[in-house]
Amino acid sequence: MNSGLHRRKQGLEHYLTNKYWIIVNALFCAVLWGSAFPVLKVSYVELHIVANDRYAIIVLAGIRFFLASLIIFGLIVVGIHRSPRVERKMLPQVFLLGLLQISLQYFFFYNGLAHTTGMKGAILSSAGIFFVVVLAHFVYADDRLNWRKIIGLTAGFTGIILINSGKHLSLDFSWQGEGFMILSGLVSALGTILSKRISKEVHPFVMTAWQMLLGSLLLIAVGLPNLKPHALVFTNKALILLVYSAFLSAIAFSLWNAILKYNKAGKISVYQFMTPVAGAVLSALFIPGERLSLNMFMALCLVALGVIIVNYQSKALKKVSGAGPY
Repeated sequence: MNSGLHRRKQGLEHYLTNKYWIIVNALFCAVLWGSAFPVLKVSYVELHIVANDRYAIIVLAGIRFFLASLIIFGLIVVGIHRSPRVERKMLPQVFLLGLLQISLQYFFFYNGLAHTTGMKGAILSSAGIFFVVVLAHFVYADDRLNWRKIIGLTAGFTGIILINSGKHLSLDFSWQGEGFMILSGLVSALGTILSKRISKEVHPFVMTAWQMLLGSLLLIAVGLPNLKPHALVFTNKALILLVYSAFLSAIAFSLWNAILKYNKAGKISVYQFMTPVAGAVLSALFIPGERLSLNMFMALCLVALGVIIVNYQSKALKKVSGAGPY
């Protein structure tokens, strides 16, 4: 039995370290995260959620990550045969991480996406990647800003500014929409820095399962008492979309962190450029009325280029884990 387990482990390591499968797996994760944007926008329509109904929106987010946490707990116990327990001294930090990366991040993310297009949301959400690079400069002595990173940041933030420019380069920006998406990225970056510290003491899968559970319960606790009657009536389609969004978070995170375990983060994180690309393209395909304009295409190219430049050979995300971008 032990020899069989050893062979399976060797097979998994080969699968996660083969240079071709690394690319396939990393891009698969990025596309999964990118699909979250049209899935959520279509879910709002299917559930008849209006943009200003924040309580219905955060309850939906809470249910999604509660289900995702259960999936990861199952993976921990059944898949990797590990105890999901966390030492008592680490619980306050894990709770803080859940507050940042689930409760606050997805409060801003879900409400911001309700007030902007899926395509703009996909591009704006990449701000979190650039915020991590900036914060790492002040937190880690061995990860200072250099000219390469500054060029990447300039390209990325230029794209973010461009996406908020109207047809005549006038400012097309609202705090409840674009502002919340950028704040979501900032909170995500803070959570990423914290998760790097916690992951030294707690297994990444265990840490994320608990942060998802605690963060989702807080969202549900805030939203449920204020939920209007029949605010969330799930059709079959809405239920399928909810289950899919829960699975995409659990599967993408699990696979992404498995890749990070066996490969350098700088080698893997470069493929995050595909998340805004996939999000924008899938939004154009599946959300009625959304089209990829020249302005949006240029912004998308700048953001993707910025992500590639700042992550190339980067040390900022080494052993960093979390709920995943989206």
